[in-house]
Amino acid sequence: MILQEAYTLNNGIKIPKLGYGTWMIADEDSVEAVKTAIDLGYRHIDTAQAYRNERGVGEGIRKSGMDRKQLFVTTKLAAEVKSYNEAKKAIEGSLKILGLDYIDLMIIHSPKPWMEFQNENRYFEGNLEAWRALEEAYEAGKLKAIGVSNFQKVDLDNILENAKIKPAVNQILAHISNVPTEMIDYAKSRGILIEAFSPIGHGELFKNEEVAKMAQKYNVSIPQLAIRYDLQLGLLPLPKTGNPKHMKSNAEVDFEISKEDMEYLNNMEEIKDYGEASYFPVFAK
Repeated sequence: MILQEAYTLNNGIKIPKLGYGTWMIADEDSVEAVKTAIDLGYRHIDTAQAYRNERGVGEGIRKSGMDRKQLFVTTKLAAEVKSYNEAKKAIEGSLKILGLDYIDLMIIHSPKPWMEFQNENRYFEGNLEAWRALEEAYEAGKLKAIGVSNFQKVDLDNILENAKIKPAVNQILAHISNVPTEMIDYAKSRGILIEAFSPIGHGELFKNEEVAKMAQKYNVSIPQLAIRYDLQLGLLPLPKTGNPKHMKSNAEVDFEISKEDMEYLNNMEEIKDYGEASYFPVFAK
């Protein structure tokens, strides 16, 4: 069962292979959503300062009654935080708001502030400053692992060449029809795990007839096919939903996509338009 399986990060820490994402789940709703996910067997919960639901996530964890050591909690340093002092304060803020003694994984949400995501400035110095604060918290035991999100190769190299500690993960957009193969291969070559947010393409895969036919072939849902696809690429998918039925079915992915079908899915035409979600920087083309 996938919820009982784990990857091993480059510092030896185990991380559950399937995470429960909480993006766009309101703070007040996240309490019950997180508790339900844990009740269903999820042990990996993903949140962020930018989601504005860390308080609810922390409360949901406590309400679940689950032993803290059995859970893996990820949060993200706000994309706008690009100085050591701001980052140090933000790390302490997340610990306090979540109500946790430690965070299993904390990552820089973006190499650039969201409002400047399309600009050329890559904030190399700011990312190194933020990373230094993460390293310090890691060495103090407040964070069990540290990583990045939405980083391109040049951003990763900035950390790899100038920092003490290598990122454990890079969390990026990766789904059927949009697979950044070069980044995945490069990260693997450096011992960095790729986490895949929006494994269902922010819902766009539901509109794809080829994907629907493939899901029907395996007698699974489109989300199940998409999640299994990412897993077979060696990625860590982070599906998000507030619906308990969908939470349960998203974890029922103990089937195998054939080599031929994986190849077919690998070569599908890329999604060019994410509809209403296209205003989010990570979906903009």
